Amino acid sequence: MQRDKLHPDGPEISRLVAGVWRWHTVSPETVDRLVRTALDQGISTFDHADIYGDHGNEEIFGQVLKKQPALRAQMELVTKCGIKLVSGKRPATRLKHYDTTRAHVTWSVDHSLAALGTDYLDLLLIHRPDPLLNPAELAETFADLKQQGKVLHVGVSNFTPSQFDVLQQALDFPLVTNQIEISLSRVDPLFNGDLDNLMLHRVRAMAWSPLGGGKRVGDERDWFAMAARHNASYSQLALAWLMQHPSGIFPIIGTTQPDRIVESAKALSIQLDRQDWFEMLRWATGREVA
Repeated sequence: MQRDKLHPDGPEISRLVAGVWRWHTVSPETVDRLVRTALDQGISTFDHADIYGDHGNEEIFGQVLKKQPALRAQMELVTKCGIKLVSGKRPATRLKHYDTTRAHVTWSVDHSLAALGTDYLDLLLIHRPDPLLNPAELAETFADLKQQGKVLHVGVSNFTPSQFDVLQQALDFPLVTNQIEISLSRVDPLFNGDLDNLMLHRVRAMAWSPLGGGKRVGDERDWFAMAARHNASYSQLALAWLMQHPSGIFPIIGTTQPDRIVESAKALSIQLDRQDWFEMLRWATGREVA
């Protein structure tokens, strides 16, 4: 499995990332298989959020590490915070909202560390842009967490270019990624400045829902011909298409099936030529380039 850095001063992670947001829907034995299958394929980076699985997925994953603590040194753990959901586990929250205050971010990191059974996070992301986000306060919070060794690197998720820039200007260290929705079913970031701004900052995107939730674009006959030409599945081609962009996108594969992890890893061996890439873009947009 290829590895690369999200930023010149950021963490080196696996080129494909395992997303755990649905892992609460399977048995603990399957979670263990998913972790081991990912690591066997060279997928060493695992993407979490404090809210996944009604605030339970980090603890489910942490049980794997509790039983096999040596696995922690073989992986990079990413988690996100900043969304507060109405949940029986959070009785004080009466309305879904965002919270990027020092108190909540610090509490959330400590809670994630305890749930995951680790003493540091490789990467912490703010899950959604918060209209009440105070850049100076969050910058100080990030700096303290890094100084304490609880968080090695920081970034954001779903931020617009301007929101990214406002927070970055308050920091003395880089935001190393922006986790955004991008796939053949959502190509807007190619044209709206999202990827351009990240390249300007030498930052690489992490792509959530890189397969568009299973939604296919284009004509089935065209896909069949492309798949036959590359001896590849639709999902492998879709992942290869994303990874061929010069910004260096890192897809997050959110599956609960170990076999799908193995299948996805093979996307790294697919090399689309330029016309293949633009043909797939045409399927996505429904039109030729100008």
